[in-house]
Amino acid sequence: MATAGTIAPNRSTELLQQMIRLGCVNTGHADSGFETRAADLVRPLVELPGVEVEQFGPTPERQSLIARLPGTDPTAPTLLLLGHTDVVPVDPADWRHDPFGGELIDGWVWGRGAIDMLCVTASMAVAFADLARRDHALPGSVVFAAVADEEAGGELGADWLLRNHRDAVMADYVLTECGGTPLHTPSGMKLPVLVAEKGAAWCTLTVHGTAGHGSTPIIGDNALVKAAEVVRRLATYRPLGVIHDTWRAYVAAMGFEAELEAILLDPAAIADWAAHHHDRGFAADCHACTHLTLSPNVLRADGKTNTIPGRVELEVDIRTLPGQTQGHVREILLDLLGDLASSVEIEFMADAWEATASPVASPLWHAVERASARVYPDARCVPAITPGGTDARFYRREGATSYGYGLFSRELTFDDYVAMFHAANERVDVHSMALMETLWSDIAVDLLGG
Repeated sequence: MATAGTIAPNRSTELLQQMIRLGCVNTGHADSGFETRAADLVRPLVELPGVEVEQFGPTPERQSLIARLPGTDPTAPTLLLLGHTDVVPVDPADWRHDPFGGELIDGWVWGRGAIDMLCVTASMAVAFADLARRDHALPGSVVFAAVADEEAGGELGADWLLRNHRDAVMADYVLTECGGTPLHTPSGMKLPVLVAEKGAAWCTLTVHGTAGHGSTPIIGDNALVKAAEVVRRLATYRPLGVIHDTWRAYVAAMGFEAELEAILLDPAAIADWAAHHHDRGFAADCHACTHLTLSPNVLRADGKTNTIPGRVELEVDIRTLPGQTQGHVREILLDLLGDLASSVEIEFMADAWEATASPVASPLWHAVERASARVYPDARCVPAITPGGTDARFYRREGATSYGYGLFSRELTFDDYVAMFHAANERVDVHSMALMETLWSDIAVDLLGG
């Protein structure tokens, strides 16, 4: 297998570089992102004879691009290639190269979004254009969507599109981000296909106390001190693992050694194993995929240096497993708060969602397997769950079979792949870009009867 440095840049690589340089940073505020720039960039590539192209969005600056290549058979299924165009913020000081430079260095493209998920979006756009140039149309339709706002929950992107322009963006089958990073195991190479994802029960805990002057601390009831104790209690949460159906199927398909398989299927043993395993990315993923997790990430206190705060807000990222509801989460929080519960309000954020899953036994699964085998004939596709959220969940709730996938080269390790999400020094190799450029076309032709 050639190394990344010996693979020539391709059309997907060049488009990826351009998309990184746009810097469509989504801070979570409505006036960020400006993804219309990405829609305008991609539009000339996919606006080809026979293709129906539209742009939709809640504001002129937050537009998503939808390109449809109609099939010849109205009864045939539709495949949606779903990419997002926004990226998360960066701290340039943490990066070895300009996070918005899109530099190609020794066969790797560097920049924010290189992994999450502009590499997939760019390769999907190029593959869609190739499908549109085919001599013979496919029986089924192909839709390519480059959508806004995924990084802030999708309310202004995929969710908004399904609520306001459902006919334009709905499909029977959906492919979007994550998955496809080669995992090397004693039983051979495995390619994770994300068929499920955890839910999010994000919440704000408002801690109440009594304000006072900072020079006389015993006169008040410091809400910040209480909040510190709340954070400590959340950090001590150590639930048993949950061995749900998707996880059980993943472990069975991976063909781990018997000792490791036993640990990964043991609700009591998996957490301790994950805490001490040397492969941090793999271990963290195994832990997150089998546990409800609580991560207190934002703290806000009113006042100033000489004022004891009477009110503090704590935002907690809570990720749930299949079958776990907000009611279940509330009971856990109340139990952890204990004697502090009367001083703390629990409010779940409006954009929370429950865990979702798609069936493995589907025509899309088999098309993914066959397309992957052309590159890695000895590898096995395995169903997996992701601890993060993607736009696939909006389509699963509408009944579409939706997977997260890609196809990456051996140069990109699973640990590096996991570690680069929302982190510094994101990069992807041009070999992976070439693989995905072909992958999407192969799946579409196979699935839609080409």
